[in-house]
Amino acid sequence: MKIACILLPLCVAAATAQQPGSPDATLKALDASSARFVSAQATFKKDLFTKLVNDHDLQDGITFAIRKNGASEVGIKINGKGARTVEYKDGTARDYNPALKCYDTYSATKSKGTIESLLALSFGASGKELAANWTITDLGPESLNTDGKQVKVEKLDLIPKDQGLRNNIKHVALWTDLTTAVSLQEIVYSPSGDTQTATYSNVRLNKDVNKSPFKIEGKPCK
Repeated sequence: MKIACILLPLCVAAATAQQPGSPDATLKALDASSARFVSAQATFKKDLFTKLVNDHDLQDGITFAIRKNGASEVGIKINGKGARTVEYKDGTARDYNPALKCYDTYSATKSKGTIESLLALSFGASGKELAANWTITDLGPESLNTDGKQVKVEKLDLIPKDQGLRNNIKHVALWTDLTTAVSLQEIVYSPSGDTQTATYSNVRLNKDVNKSPFKIEGKPCK
């Protein structure tokens, strides 16, 4: 499941949670909003916490996602320390390391559905997709301060149904705008106690995507 680790989601302050939400109503709302979802582009900040050494690695970058006929195309560009560019499409991921000027390729043929269900958590997941791949707890509505405004979101806690994915991910917390099927904040919890916290801002929804910043050049690393 190394490809899942590469594609883990890549500020925003949560208010006090209200009463638990209605899972059926939440999934129905996501079915409606995901049907309107075509693409999203955003900037992101990530905090990668390693429990063993009590270390925080901070990253920032840009990302896009395109959803068409249930399939995902995703680009992730990390700036600064640990810079790299990752692309995923047609069941294959390429992970480019600019320091080495080469890229590794990973095939998701045997786990394409699982990988795409993971990628969809950030942008465009339908309620049916979530229910098929994750055990869902609806923790209720909250409000996030993003891009200078308050956005109503639903906080969801997800446990992967796929055993291979559970080896890497214990559970995922999502703060999702049900009107757009866009998650503005995610925390991925690993079995080791490590976490990855991603916050998204400057989201451009259903606009033409400029893929040029995500272009991968160079040669295969092996």
